[in-house]
Formats: sequence, C-alpha cells, structure tokens
Amino acid sequence: MLELKNISFTADNDGEEKQIIKDISLTIDDDKFTVITGPNGGGKSTLAKIIAGIQKPLSGKLFLDGRDITDMSITDRAKAGIGFAFQQPVRFKGLTVLDLLKIASGKPIKVSEACSFLSEVGLCAKDYINREVNASLSGGELKRIEIATVLARDPKLAVFDEPEAGIDLWSFQNLIRIFENMRKTVSGRSIIVISHQERILNIADEIIVLADGAILKRGPKDEILPEITGTDSAVTSCEMLDKEVRK
Repeated sequence: MLELKNISFTADNDGEEKQIIKDISLTIDDDKFTVITGPNGGGKSTLAKIIAGIQKPLSGKLFLDGRDITDMSITDRAKAGIGFAFQQPVRFKGLTVLDLLKIASGKPIKVSEACSFLSEVGLCAKDYINREVNASLSGGELKRIEIATVLARDPKLAVFDEPEAGIDLWSFQNLIRIFENMRKTVSGRSIIVISHQERILNIADEIIVLADGAILKRGPKDEILPEITGTDSAVTSCEMLDKEVRK
C-alpha cells in the first residue's frame, strides 16, 4: 500500500516559485489499477515522479507498506518495489534489449525468461532480443520494451506516466491489451497509470482527477468516468475538466 501525506511541490517559473502539488494526501491500496487523469499542467506527471523518487517533495511524507520512503533515492525505491515507466522512454546506445531486461530484473535471468517478457508485450523475441535500444526503434516499440522491463522487475508498485504518448494506433491497442492482462493478474500489487485516454480509464478500478495541483475527484470508475466524459473523445474530457477547474 502506498500512502502520500500532505505532499507539496514547487518549481521555479521565470524566477518565481509556482506550487505544482498542493498538500495532497491519498492512499493507493494493493490489488488496484488506479488511473490519475485531469487537465494538462495539473501536476499528474510531477506526482508520478515524486512517487518514483525522481522529484523530491517540498513537504510531506511517502510510505510504502508503512515504511517511510520520503528520503529514499530512485535506486533504493526501485529496490523497495517501485517501478517507473517514463512518458518518453530513454534510448541507450550500445545497450541491447536483452541487456536492458537483465538490468531491470535486478537478478540473473535466462534468455528464455527475457524472451517471455517481450512476448508478453506483443514483440517477437527473436527479432528484438539482441537489438540495440537506440534510434532504430519506433516509439511504440520502445514503449513496449519499457513495459517489458517493468514486468521483468516485477515491482510491488508500477507507475506508468502517459504510456500512450507518441505511439501509433496499433501499438495503443496492444497497450490496452497489456494493461488488461496486468489488471487481471495483479495480486498484492498496485498499478498507477497517468493517462487522458478513455480506454485506459475504462479498465481502472479507481480514477483520481488531479487539477491545479489538487485532487478534484476520486472514486470507482463507474462513479467518476460518467462525470468526466460526455463523449468518446479524451480531448473533450480534458476540456470539460478545464472548465470545471475554472468555475
């Protein structure tokens, strides 16, 4: 279980401090697929990075299964069981997909095991296992390889920051399938996805709406989704949220 208590974060904005996260407290239970959504600039990605340890909060505390992780480094949080997938996956020149999966797992793994992680995200293992993680891979391929690294790590808490960003429709359809499978097989673990996409929102157990650095709405999918979507368009949903914030 992840607990955030009175988390705040500020950033420099042309010489002035701007509050990005405003005294947020929330609990993410185990065995839950949680989607955090809301207008652009609302603080969603910042909150994800605070959970992963990439950003340090100005104030507040974070706990994982009752253990204070507030001052832990990214590496120590990964060891504690937090996995993070970037909105734009990092490219590594000279590093193969197999190398990356071995590093991500944190333990020795066989080639057959590495191949199974690639297969799980819809990639033909023999075509990718020895390829370099560089510019020759498409955005969709990189995204799925990064998800494979999260699967290889087998974290207690997996955080995905806008996983649909920069991928084509075919890759997005596969992404939905991957998340649906992860949701079905979650046991004693938590998944947090930052997303605007209604199809991802539709497979959530719980939806949190973050706007202007604060929690605007939170609840079960069946309760929150009808409130924030009037059409099939995720863009329209975000526009609706923007209007609600400005009220």
